[in-house]
Amino acid sequence: MRIAIVGAGIIGVTTAYELTADGHEVTVYERHGAAALETSFANAGVVAPGYVTPWAAPGMSAKVLRHLFSRHSPVRVRWPLAAHELGWMLRWRRACELETYLANRGRLQRLAFYSRQRLHRLVEDLQLDYDRADGYMVLLRAEKDRKLVQPGLQVLREAGVKFREVDADEARKIEPALNPDTAFAGAIHLPDDEVGNCRQFALLLKNQTQALGARFEFNCSVAPLDAAQPTVLRITHGEDAVPVTQRFDAVVVCGGMASAQLLKPVGLKVPLAAVHGYSVSAPIREPLNAPRSGVMDDRYKVAISRLGHRVRVAGSAEIGGDPAVKRQAAIQTLYKVLHDWFPGAAQLANTGAAVQEWKGARPMLPDGPPVLGATGVPGVWINIGHGSSGWALACGSARAVADLMSARAPEVDLEGLGIERLES
Repeated sequence: MRIAIVGAGIIGVTTAYELTADGHEVTVYERHGAAALETSFANAGVVAPGYVTPWAAPGMSAKVLRHLFSRHSPVRVRWPLAAHELGWMLRWRRACELETYLANRGRLQRLAFYSRQRLHRLVEDLQLDYDRADGYMVLLRAEKDRKLVQPGLQVLREAGVKFREVDADEARKIEPALNPDTAFAGAIHLPDDEVGNCRQFALLLKNQTQALGARFEFNCSVAPLDAAQPTVLRITHGEDAVPVTQRFDAVVVCGGMASAQLLKPVGLKVPLAAVHGYSVSAPIREPLNAPRSGVMDDRYKVAISRLGHRVRVAGSAEIGGDPAVKRQAAIQTLYKVLHDWFPGAAQLANTGAAVQEWKGARPMLPDGPPVLGATGVPGVWINIGHGSSGWALACGSARAVADLMSARAPEVDLEGLGIERLES
């Protein structure tokens, strides 16, 4: 088939690879000048399937209210809220019911474990060499935090996740650079989890996809789909005023936040909202003072990852407000957490080093899991709504969509991940 993919983030690139590898003629359209320049650009880099869970969880609405005036809040609602964001929050609150949460958590974790398997297979088969490290550790600052994570540990046991509860001394053996002046209660160590540079992987896989014959067209915008001819795309290149029309056998929408507007004319109402996250990336100053892999500060929900010669600190979940404005309090929280745990790890701004402060929009559905597969509109397919877990879910989602498009049974149970979930 001649297939168009809209979007060249990690979801679009992995989908393009799988479909091209299956023998289809694939063209990818991306509005930016390169791949993975939005949500995939500077995310935390964590691949920890057992910790992939919906933001819509029991007690979360109360947590949001408690954090409204907290300086170092991991979750924040900012004003003004757009009408679609208000509607999204109402749906999100309903999805916090225990039964709904348990169903969505199961869906996410099934896909995440499968996706990690697929990621490892691609890395091995294609010999992809990118910044990555094995192991992941969740740091618990106090006994209160240790007690709060116990229900989550039961989830990991039920999912068959390999982990160990360790005390502070054992945690320091795993991560010797942990600040000796920061006292803490202990940690959860997950040896099979990992961190990796999402954008590096996306660019390497894009090159592999092009080598198989796929085309990537950058600096072009795709108009909303036409209900009468949904697989005929109107594409505007650069500053051209007149769109070019291209006909395909199928279209796969992987366009992040733009996906909702692309799909609206064909009758698909996808309740996406941008939940923003922040990161700081800086060169390592002294390797012995940097993490070996990745850690998560469970209280502040901030991840610190070693990605080659750089340290990345990432966190925050923020809805509403001006997407172009970086909230300095959120960035300062990242610096605080980095200093608490690895004070000598990075060359920061006052050294004149190249420090990158980033804010990115995660396209999230109110109940958590993405939606993927057929839409019911002839020729139109989707792979969208992965939220903060796009890197952890990308490879599995892409393989599942490719299997569906080739009329093969996917290797993972996709119950609840189709468009019908949004219509129920």
